[in-house]
Amino acid sequence: MQAAILPITAGWQWIIDGFNLFRRQPLAMFFWSLMTGLLITLTYLIPLFGQVFLIAAMPSLTYITLNACRQIEAGRPMQPGMWLIPLKDAQARAGLIRLGLAYLACCLAAGFIATLPFLDQIMAALNNESFDETALLSAIQGPFLTFGLLYILISALFWHAPALIGWHRLKMSQALFFSMVACWRNKFPFMLYGATWIGLFFVAQTLGDVLAASGLSATITQLIMTPINLVIAAILYCSFYPTYMSIFGRSAYNQPDQTGSTPDGN
Repeated sequence: MQAAILPITAGWQWIIDGFNLFRRQPLAMFFWSLMTGLLITLTYLIPLFGQVFLIAAMPSLTYITLNACRQIEAGRPMQPGMWLIPLKDAQARAGLIRLGLAYLACCLAAGFIATLPFLDQIMAALNNESFDETALLSAIQGPFLTFGLLYILISALFWHAPALIGWHRLKMSQALFFSMVACWRNKFPFMLYGATWIGLFFVAQTLGDVLAASGLSATITQLIMTPINLVIAAILYCSFYPTYMSIFGRSAYNQPDQTGSTPDGN
């Protein structure tokens, strides 16, 4: 596997390409964004087990998203029954399940490593007879920052792994290695990509705050902001595909797609 080295401006180009993919089939990707949001909401209704399931399912959800974008790029309309077809491949499904468990283990390990050095401070803030919210927020600041740094490494390790396993049939260890190498070679585009998305979500949050401050009711504000947030999330999901294709190239198309043929029709 050869990962291309792209200029920093590729970070913006990925978002533009993601937007262009979304424009080709907006209803399909809006539907996927809605379903993903609903799944996240449902998992939070099941304490602990729901969150564990969601984390372990992330590689599979990513693979479904990439395959949908592949169909959209090829000009094939995404029908409701097509979304789960990629997971019918037993080899890909088994690899993604193992990848999901590895992702869960890494996230749990990162949480443990991030919390352990600050455990005394957190317990002191919680055991204080007079609850001090400021002290608790100060105590958890360190773990959050530490976990954030560790999660950047985890994200690089797993970013391209679902496609490498599902499309290229690589072993998990190989997929994780090539994903990390690809992200390291393109660290500046990914930094710009991440910073831009943070900025876009901040703008959306600010818009919601402005609408609420203007006197609109919470219900009306939510009715306005919910579809906006879903569209932003859908474009984010679409942008995953160009991050992969621009780095690893058209070789991903060597594997059969959901319909059993390659995009060139063979």
